[in-house]
Parts: sequence; structure tokens; C-alpha cells
Amino acid sequence: MKMELTYYPYELKLRHAFTVSSYSRATTPGVQLKIKWENVEGYGEAAMPPYLGETVESVTSFLSRVNLNQFNDPFKLEEILAYVDAVETGNTAAKAAIDIALHDLVGKLLHAPWYKLWGLDKETTPFTTYTIGIDTREKLQEKVLEVADRFRILKVKLGSGRDKEIVKAIREVSDLPLAVDANQGWKDKYEALDMINWLQEQGVVMIEQPIPKEQWEDIGWITSRTSLPVYADESVQRVKDIAKLQGIFTGINIKLMKCTGMREAMKMITVARTLGMQVMLYLISKLTQSNLNFIIWN
Repeated sequence: MKMELTYYPYELKLRHAFTVSSYSRATTPGVQLKIKWENVEGYGEAAMPPYLGETVESVTSFLSRVNLNQFNDPFKLEEILAYVDAVETGNTAAKAAIDIALHDLVGKLLHAPWYKLWGLDKETTPFTTYTIGIDTREKLQEKVLEVADRFRILKVKLGSGRDKEIVKAIREVSDLPLAVDANQGWKDKYEALDMINWLQEQGVVMIEQPIPKEQWEDIGWITSRTSLPVYADESVQRVKDIAKLQGIFTGINIKLMKCTGMREAMKMITVARTLGMQVMLYLISKLTQSNLNFIIWN
């Protein structure tokens, strides 16, 4: 029995325009993918926010070169995904779509969810946050109130020059803990540390990528001077990047679309925790049809 791969493009329409320090968008292009084996179907998807540099055209072009017919056993995940990764460099969202579909397929064949296959306890699943993009005071408060009873922590995008105004607007309508992502928006380490100290007073519980990823020494300087955990985002892509971040960041943000999927993500979790670092998972899906969501794993 051979595996059959099919896919089609789609456009994910967000409920609200999503703005960060470097861009704004109301949609995210994507590709839905299906792998069929023995009349069982596994589903995956490639979502392509701007920072990935991938397009529907690049993803479908990559997928057209993937030959899963050479494999007759979907349980050989390591072998199959090593082949997929070697087809061409980059294309991480396309690779993630295949990875997710294969995991979905194998889970269905075994009649078990992956949290059980990995020996995890769903009762200890950490909180999922809802991300609030940069916006006007009215829109910020509208977004917060829209999800007020669905989340226990909010993630806020900063780095726009209006950071205190944004946080104050949110604090007028919510006292939920806040996670902050500056998306490299603060350029100076002293400015960043002053802002982090102020944010801590406002109930912020973590900081993500405060300054540009190239400023290694400055990031380490900031991390050593705040009690808030500082997470890497743009500074980390795949498992090979983690070791050099030890002592510079408190933890890492793992994104399935940039790390190639679930299998690599689990390896990244293992390596990060071995090095004493915290972990955060980031997900974006057609199924949520919302702003970006992620799960914090301490």
C-alpha cells in the first residue's frame, strides 16, 4: 500500500487585522494537505505569515517534488521526514504540513491521540493565550472584551512606539496576566530594560524577543537584569539553534511552521529542557480562524 498525497491552497481570514512592529495583515495564505493510506486520511496544513518568506506557490512547488509513494509504512516517521527535509532547504511550512498530516495519520491508525503516544497528561496542559495585535485604543479594548471569558492570559504585541498607551488601554478593561512580544521592536538595551521594568509593574509575566536577534550580548545583558523570563523567537528556528541561546534567553518559542512540524518540535522541547530552558509552543491554524495562539510550557 502506497501513501497518496494531495493538497490545495486556501486563504485564512482573520477576525481582526493583525499588526506587529514590522507589518500588518488581515489574511494568512495557506495550503491544506491530506495523506491517505489504507483508506485512512491524515490532515495537515502550511500556514504562511510574512516572516516565513514562503508563499502558496513555493509550498505547492515543494510538495510537487515530494514522492511519498516510495514509502509503504507511515510508521517510519524518522525515515520519511528525513527524506522530506532533504528534498530542498527551507520550505519549513511545507515540511510542517507533511509532518502534521503524517502524525495525524499514524494517530488514527493507532486509535490514539499523540499526547498519549508521547506519554503526556492532558490535564496538565498549560494555558493557551490569545494574541492582541497593535491597534487603536478602541480596537484593542474590543478584542480584549471579545475573548474575556475564554483565556486566562493575553499576549500583547509591542514595539510600536505606543507601548505604554497600548498596555494602559488593555488594563482599563482587563486585569488578566499579560505576555509581551516586542518582535525586535526595541533597539536599545537600556530602553528595553526600562520598558520591561515598567511592564512588570503592569502585570506582565514574560517578554519575547525584546531587541534585534543579532544583538546577542545585549539580549543576555537584559535577561540577566530582569526577573521576567525572556523568550527567543526570531533568534531560534530549529533544534540546531538552541544550544547557543543558553544563558542568553530564559526560554524559546517553538513554531511548528518554522521548525518543520511536530517531530522537530518535540526534539526542541527535549533539548531546551535538558539545557534548563523554558518552552513556548506557537500554533496558527485554519481551524481557529483567529489571531495567533500559543501554549506556554514551563
